Amino acid sequence: MAKGRELKGRIKTVENTRKITRTMEMVATSKMKRAQDRVVAARPYAKSLTEVIASLYTPELAERFRLLRQPAEIKKAAVIVLTTNRGLAGSFNANLLKEARGLLARLKETNVEPELHVIGKKGLGYFRYVGRAVASSRIDVTDRPTAQNAAEIVDPLIERFASGEIDAVYVVYARFNSALSTPPATLTVLPVTPPERTGAQPDYILLPSAEEILTQLLPSYVRNSVYRALVETAAGEQGARRTAMKNATDNAGDMINVLRRTFNRARQAQITQEIAEIVGGAAALQG
Repeated sequence: MAKGRELKGRIKTVENTRKITRTMEMVATSKMKRAQDRVVAARPYAKSLTEVIASLYTPELAERFRLLRQPAEIKKAAVIVLTTNRGLAGSFNANLLKEARGLLARLKETNVEPELHVIGKKGLGYFRYVGRAVASSRIDVTDRPTAQNAAEIVDPLIERFASGEIDAVYVVYARFNSALSTPPATLTVLPVTPPERTGAQPDYILLPSAEEILTQLLPSYVRNSVYRALVETAAGEQGARRTAMKNATDNAGDMINVLRRTFNRARQAQITQEIAEIVGGAAALQG
């Protein structure tokens, strides 16, 4: 019964694979909950920053701050592409890279020179494979990004933007809407777009002056935008990995059922053949 033994071996292999994918699904679920908590925790600070900047912003003040000035023409732009260090997350990284390719193509069409900064092994490996020049890369940002990570990534670009070396900074990331919805998106972090004033604005007593406050807040606002992109991408990665591993676990279960039915049919055919041989042999002896 060589075929039966082969089927039993395949069943055992798929069962072992299902155990692994189920474990990875549980791990991703746990990590996703913590990552989602970080996304939620980052929102109040970002909201407060936005409200303060919106209240302080005036066109006169904007002329004094390089980070607020809208360039008449964008000639060179930095593109930060956020990807993951690990795979097994379905089409998560492929969607991010597709968004990045689209942004780079649009910049080229408008005669803008793009400069690529890649975060994550998957993005770095892809751009090296296609022969695309990468200005800088980071593969040490874990699935628990920190505000320090965001500052290290964007601070050099803030300085270059302020000096006029580059005219814009974009971030390609995964927007975390829910565990099942993490679409790729492009965020413009520089120049800073003045937030719109909504509702009644609080009456601030400014100490020191609005100009000095904005000097401190604007870089923090840019860093926070990159930090939020990092944590949302990390949460999206775990959500995508959980979905991919759940699908793999379900598919493994379906495959096991098919193999077991095939094994049972093969076994029944073998038993029927053996019975037929016994009956035939007994009939031959009687005859």
